[in-house]
This record gives sequence, structure tokens and C-alpha cells, in this order.
Amino acid sequence: MAMFDFPQDVLESYLPDRHEPADFDDFWRHTLDQARSFPLDATFTPIDAGLRLQETFDVTFAGFDGQPIKGWLLLPRERSGPVPCVVEYIGYGGGRGFPSDWLLVSSAGYAHFIMDTRGQGSAWQRGDTPDVCDAASVQFPGFMTRGIADPHTYYYRRLITDAVRAVDAARSHPDVDGRIIVQGGSQGGGLALTVAGLVPDLELVIADQPFLCHYRRAVNITDSTPYSEIARYLSAHPDQVSTAFATLDYHDGLNFAVRSRTPAAFSVGLMDIVCPPSTVYAAYNHYAGEKRIEIWPYNGHDMGNAFGRQRRLTLIHEVFGNLT
Repeated sequence: MAMFDFPQDVLESYLPDRHEPADFDDFWRHTLDQARSFPLDATFTPIDAGLRLQETFDVTFAGFDGQPIKGWLLLPRERSGPVPCVVEYIGYGGGRGFPSDWLLVSSAGYAHFIMDTRGQGSAWQRGDTPDVCDAASVQFPGFMTRGIADPHTYYYRRLITDAVRAVDAARSHPDVDGRIIVQGGSQGGGLALTVAGLVPDLELVIADQPFLCHYRRAVNITDSTPYSEIARYLSAHPDQVSTAFATLDYHDGLNFAVRSRTPAAFSVGLMDIVCPPSTVYAAYNHYAGEKRIEIWPYNGHDMGNAFGRQRRLTLIHEVFGNLT
């Protein structure tokens, strides 16, 4: 894929107008207050995952509307006390998989909490959490238009709430010292960004090629899924364009980016047709906290491959330090 978006100098200064609902803060305050009115009920059941260097826990906690959300917690067996934790969110279509899919962070000496993604987990990696949904509207196949007729029934309201509660659940474990980095790529990066706008006391947000940002441009500039799900829905429902984008405005990463003061590390692939560079830079340029961005000039939607993994580990070491 050739470079298709704005040239680099335009991307670096790209600061589009945001479409922020007047009750944005009240909407999310009410949403999280409602979720926290249910007991967290975080359970950590030890399992034998065949891993000698990690203690592994099958996690369940109460997410949106008190609904049970699955996850994994991996702890390094060799530790002298509570350790800081990386909370991980997963890309579109994926679920929590198996503990053996998530060895890097705990092998480096930190706790690693992986949140399952409600309703997904059947595209490229298995999941175990259903999406309990009260949305009465029709949708295009996938998750981008599920409940899109109303921000209160939209799928990502539930998922973002789960992501915030995952931080609460991670902190509730006695072997986690309270320090949290949130990270993810694509959808996971978008969720990390939204959590950074809703949870004030994080150490770092790592948002690799984040999805869920600048919907109004994304839908118009790429034919790739998942953004194309929205366009396909609107082609069948042209009378719902304003309604759909009004719902998306409550869930747009740009509106969370301006609210976060957590240090942030973004990345962008300049040949990424899934999360176009201008949508990533829109979030980055609006981000209110200390920030940096890694540019992968000839990469698509791959989070920098092995170089990206090494970069994430380096960032975690920079923040949490050497625990040995």
C-alpha cells in the first residue's frame, strides 16, 4: 500500500475541529457512576497454564451494568512484593486467547492484566465474554454499528466502561502496587486512549495506531474494515447519518484526548489503511498531556511488528524501572 493520506508536514500540524456533545462529561460521569454502583466482584482464580515463570489467574470482574467480564492476570513468580501492572486492551475481533499468548510483560517482571473484549473473540483470537445487549436497532455485521441509533445503547459505551473497570479490577489485586500503564494497538490503542481521558491517575498510556478516532474523516477516507462497517450501514440508512455521527461523537478518541494529562506514547503507520494516519495524528495533536509519537513510515496496520514490541517493552521499563 502506497502512502495515501496527507503528507508528513500536514499530518504534524493537522488539528481538525472536534464534534463534542454539550453533555459529554455528564454522559460519561453518569455511565461510570452507574457501573460503579455494582460491586466490582473481581475474582482471581489460580490456574495451571503450564507456565513455570508466571502465576496465572482466570479473572472475572463486573463491567458495564455489572455484567461479568473475563480476563487474565499474569504475575512473575519471582517478586519481592507488589508490582506495577500493565492493563492490556485487544484489537478488533480478538479476545483474551490463552495465557501463553501474553508472556512478554510478566517475563519482564511486571503484572499483566488482559481484558477480554465483550462479544468479539471469534475473528483471530478466542474470547469468553458475551455482549449482553439491549440495543433494539438494526446493525451492519460487526460491532461498529451495534446500537448506533442512541449513544446510551451503542456497543462502545459498554466496552469503554469495561475498560475503565478493568483498571479498577487490576488495582484490586493485592500483588498489584497501584501503578498502572494502559496499552493496546488498534482498537486496544483506542480503548487505552479513552481510559486515559476517564481515569486521571495512570502512569502512561501506550496507544499504538489507535482506532476509534476522528470517525468523520475515517469513514470518508478508507474502505477498509472496521470503519467501512459504518459507511455500509449508512448506505442502507441514509436518513440516519446525523444520528449515527451524533452517537459516535460521544465515543470519539479526540474528545478523550483533550481530557487526559497522562503521559502518552503514540505510534502511527504512514501506510495504514485501517487506522489512517490523519486519524491518529488528529488524536495525537489534540492530546493534552505530555506526548511522543513513533512514526513507522513504510508500515501498514502492524504496530511496528517486532520493533513495536521492543519499543513497548522499553517504554514500560522507562516508567516502572528495574524491579530486581
